[in-house]
Amino acid sequence: MKNIVFIVLFSLAFLGCKNSAKPVYYPITSIQTQDIIKDSLLNIRALEVDGFSVRAVSSRGDVYAIDIITNAVNIDRVSTDTINFRASALVNEHYFTLSIGSPAYLFKNQKLVYSETHPDIFYDALHFWNSNEGIAIGDPTNGCMSMLITRDGGNSWTKVSCDDLPASNEGEAAFAASDTNIAIVGDNTWVATGGLSSRVLVSNNKGVSWVAVDTPIIQGKETTGIFSIDFYDSLNGFAIGGDYTTPKAQHSNKIRTSDGGFSWEVVAQDLPPGYRSCIQYVPNSNAQGLVAVGVAGIDVSNNAGESWKHISDESFYTVRFLNDSIAYAAGKGKISKIIFNK
Repeated sequence: MKNIVFIVLFSLAFLGCKNSAKPVYYPITSIQTQDIIKDSLLNIRALEVDGFSVRAVSSRGDVYAIDIITNAVNIDRVSTDTINFRASALVNEHYFTLSIGSPAYLFKNQKLVYSETHPDIFYDALHFWNSNEGIAIGDPTNGCMSMLITRDGGNSWTKVSCDDLPASNEGEAAFAASDTNIAIVGDNTWVATGGLSSRVLVSNNKGVSWVAVDTPIIQGKETTGIFSIDFYDSLNGFAIGGDYTTPKAQHSNKIRTSDGGFSWEVVAQDLPPGYRSCIQYVPNSNAQGLVAVGVAGIDVSNNAGESWKHISDESFYTVRFLNDSIAYAAGKGKISKIIFNK
């Protein structure tokens, strides 16, 4: 009887270990793209994807809703005014949009829930921890990065005092390039800055407290630094950028962390790709799969950023994954579906 019990317990333990094994990652080899919307006047840097739809807001204030199953497109407007939006979030069918410049406008669906006027105000990105709590980040005002927090589902927003944030360095700001200056995993949050000083602000308690971490990415000019950051889990993260005025330059424009963003290393030094505006981890890739997009095309890494393959010259500003094989990308003149072949 003891032997039978032992065998049963051993079998259960073995099955438990087997079921908890990490999924096998099959490297991306090529892609197919399908243009869903083409419009020469279109300019989109904010894109959201959930299991049912794709939402995007343009620099003219038009909101595009795309049904994932049928590709049917509905076009609406946030406001009767023409407002340049570059940040958005999709939370339980509520669509949030945030404008650049002053005055800044933040809408929940078509309701204005926050506005701010300041000569230096310029919001860059918007993200949510959960259905109730969210964060927006912008260029410095009064000596620190501009940060907004909601704890009531986005119905009201509070600007965080500089007393509760790291002081900004001279010339430090952020880029509204792809709405990916913020990465969130659970309660952990990372905010990427750029310009003369390019750092990562780290919070482990949903924005209650922050520390600033220096990075080795190229910096020192208003046009340099981190343009996009993403985290696969609470430890593994990647940031990309460069200098958008010299997009082919490849020196120190790709950095990686494996300790939750408290230290960073340059990878693929002086190797492609050059400047890119958006980086995203491939889901279920064990932090090995990465996709970078920009005006110069699409690049993939199948080994955590150590090396890269250029797989398309198609230009996009931003990209989001639906699953490990399908993503949606947007940029100047189009919104497209991308199928990744493995």
